[in-house]
Amino acid sequence: MSQRIFKISLLGEGAVGKTSLRRTYMGESFTSGYMMTVGADFAVSKLSVDEIEFTLQIWDLAGQQRFSAVREVYYRGTSGALLVFDISRPETYEAIPNWLAELIRNNKNRIVPLVLIGNKADLRESTPYSVPTSYAEDYAQTLSTWSGFTVPYLETSALTGLNVERAFKELTSQIIQYYEQQKMKASY
Repeated sequence: MSQRIFKISLLGEGAVGKTSLRRTYMGESFTSGYMMTVGADFAVSKLSVDEIEFTLQIWDLAGQQRFSAVREVYYRGTSGALLVFDISRPETYEAIPNWLAELIRNNKNRIVPLVLIGNKADLRESTPYSVPTSYAEDYAQTLSTWSGFTVPYLETSALTGLNVERAFKELTSQIIQYYEQQKMKASY
């Protein structure tokens, strides 16, 4: 496979835990205080899949509306995205279609591999209004049908580390499959 550097965008409303997911994945300590991302934050990680090393350029995009104009340039070249919502805040789940539309609009109208992430799974029991797992699973299935990709749904917790590494591995595997399919189509 010639493509070994993948640009991954973390998308979702402010305070859903995108930065905490990235920090946890990178092996940095979890911090409970909220610090808003201004524009975008960037990290690089290596990941081996089937004994092949890939470089992940992880772009953590600010979730606040006032940064929407700044975000536009950071979408270009996105290979795949983690669509993140906060399980304990249903309005962040309801905003996911807007994030997906923004990604596509600013990434040359390309649909890319996705993983739907319900973050803050550790808070599920602390609120009666948490997003039901079945809703998110159904939406992931709808996204799969719409996009032509398998879009998995994972519940994560940056606090406990639940499924954080799995989310990045899953997305990387989806991107690899996509590029292999594109390569096969080009050879016909």
